[in-house]
Amino acid sequence: MIDREQVHKVALLARLELTPEEEEQFTTQLGNILDYVQQLGELDVSNVAPTTRAIDVSNVTREDKLQPYSDREAILNSAPEQEGEFFKVPKIMNVE
Repeated sequence: MIDREQVHKVALLARLELTPEEEEQFTTQLGNILDYVQQLGELDVSNVAPTTRAIDVSNVTREDKLQPYSDREAILNSAPEQEGEFFKVPKIMNVE
């Protein structure tokens, strides 16, 4: 079980300013969460395969197709800075 002093200490470490009412509320809520986790720990899962999700999810993607954009000038005009026919971006590498 978690007590109010532990919630207060964690809040200080996380640099959270909690009111006494919030400390009491979080103590109750965190206690409930820890009780639930303890209940889950009592389950026999020896015959359950490890998973990362409760349901199977597949990534739905499309094939990338190269298509030239018809209005190149509109894209260049929307850039914050341009240099000729190119976007001008900040230098990110040092020569040193």
